[in-house]
Amino acid sequence: MPRALVVEDDPAVQAALVHALRGLGHLTRAVGTAASALREVAAGTPDIVVFDLGLPDLDGVAALRMLRDVSDVPVLVATARGDEDSVVRSLNAGADDYIVKPFSGTHLEARVNALLRRSKPSSAQGAQEREDVIELGGLHVDLGRRQATLDGAALELSRREFDLLAYLAGHPDRVVGRRELFRAVWDHGTAADDRTIDVHTSWLRRKLGETAAAPRYLHTIRGVGYRFTAPG
Repeated sequence: MPRALVVEDDPAVQAALVHALRGLGHLTRAVGTAASALREVAAGTPDIVVFDLGLPDLDGVAALRMLRDVSDVPVLVATARGDEDSVVRSLNAGADDYIVKPFSGTHLEARVNALLRRSKPSSAQGAQEREDVIELGGLHVDLGRRQATLDGAALELSRREFDLLAYLAGHPDRVVGRRELFRAVWDHGTAADDRTIDVHTSWLRRKLGETAAAPRYLHTIRGVGYRFTAPG
């Protein structure tokens, strides 16, 4: 059974989230402060964290950065802050996904299941990935080891950045639509997630040593999606 950690200081909201996650079959614990959350994650207990930004002891974005220092556990931010700046700051701090209150149990279930699928591929997928290496120009992507190098230098990629790079590089010279990317990399295709993919493609471009105005590998097809191709 997946183990979920709810980080929420409002007792009513915390109880509702715990009830929903337990109803989905998750072993669920709940804490109300960032310090308690960091202790739980450092102990290595949860498979997923549902995280509110409005915590009493520490700014939520700062807490996310600290959490990322100790673990790569999937984190779903569940908060009332729906403005673009909060979304971007949370993703930049290490969140894997973002959901704005109020939301339905069905919506929560879809987001949680998507993160768990992405973080724990099946043994059959793992066996296949260990044999797969993608090479495009100076880019080398080892799917099994989840490592990538560019012109011989290692790329420091987050889990999501690696998944995005692996999918795009695995479909070279083909236009990949935004909705296809959502489904393949994030396991959902909601139009409201446009900001999420914009942020991650921007980070990936920076680590590939390019910009949207001067792309080498990752080309934007305006209004459609992206095409990944070797330089030249």
